[in-house]
Amino acid sequence: MKFIKVCLLGLLILSTAISANVEAEYELETIAEGLHSPWGMAFPSEDEILVTELSGSLRLINSDGLISEPISGVPEVLFAGQGGLSDIVLHPQFDSNKLIYLSFSETDPSNKNLNTLRVVKAIFEGNSIKDVETVFLATPLRKTAAHYGARMLFMKDGTLLITSGDGFNYREQAQYLNNHYGKIIRINDDGSIPEDNPFLTTEGALPEIWSYGHRNLQGIAQNTEGTIIFENEHGPMGGDELNIINPKLNYGWPAISYGKDYSGALITPFTEKEGMEQPNKYWVPSIAPSGMTFYDKDLFPQWKGSLFVSALVPGDVRRLVLDGEVVISEEILFDGIGRIRNVITAPDGSLILATDGKNGKLIRVKPIK
Repeated sequence: MKFIKVCLLGLLILSTAISANVEAEYELETIAEGLHSPWGMAFPSEDEILVTELSGSLRLINSDGLISEPISGVPEVLFAGQGGLSDIVLHPQFDSNKLIYLSFSETDPSNKNLNTLRVVKAIFEGNSIKDVETVFLATPLRKTAAHYGARMLFMKDGTLLITSGDGFNYREQAQYLNNHYGKIIRINDDGSIPEDNPFLTTEGALPEIWSYGHRNLQGIAQNTEGTIIFENEHGPMGGDELNIINPKLNYGWPAISYGKDYSGALITPFTEKEGMEQPNKYWVPSIAPSGMTFYDKDLFPQWKGSLFVSALVPGDVRRLVLDGEVVISEEILFDGIGRIRNVITAPDGSLILATDGKNGKLIRVKPIK
């Protein structure tokens, strides 16, 4: 295992608005490497990590850093563009039912030129998964292999949130409720529709939609109590967003944006409109936000209550100091180790980073001994 010792001067903001400079010492430990585009991570036990590789494999990494052979039973995925085997989450009662949920892109079996996002649940049995069942399938089909979203989060009430991106070429559809482009989806753990979803009685609307007007949603997290849902998404050229998600709300894409098209042209002249939510925070230029975790552990007490956002460009993690829903300050951490695809909180309170690419690594952030 490899260690890098660094020292961080952080800012601890108290709810009383009193601040004090504190020194947080940590080390970065490479716990696994040679992964093919690691994307999603979950802890089936305190010392094991399940990791999805975008190329299509699910692997188990033990406390010694040993990487398993690909776990059998995983459905075939479309590994192209931004697509592949994406996120993994554990059922809230995983210890008793062993259910995992996987999101991935797949080619339509009847038309190889079309594809979509699918979410399945399955029983995890160590070196295999079984009883694979679909709980969500995005419609309509798309031609592009981009902007899938594909992040998942179990809310405190046991329902599952799924982010579904705008498909890149279908951005205008994010404003309409008859499709899954640019939406957050909310379903029960078996794929059925919760009775309190916001659009159940809206004519022409898909009843699983929770919020809309999103672009490419790459991070979703909640505070300890589950009363605040945080979501981040890629803007175009600039305009990456952090949002507070509430049901039924319209988050504006592409009618409002703080970014421009990749050509430099305006996508919209508007940054705000009545009836559309403003981001809690936005980044210009882009940082390409990816994973996200709300830190509520005691291992790093000076970080408790912070939101950590991994970023691909140029490659770092943003610690956002919060006062409830308000971002008080931003701190750049762990830069210089490459594009960071994901960040999660481990059961012991350490942070786990996943770096992007064909030689992806898992890196643990823990206090210096």
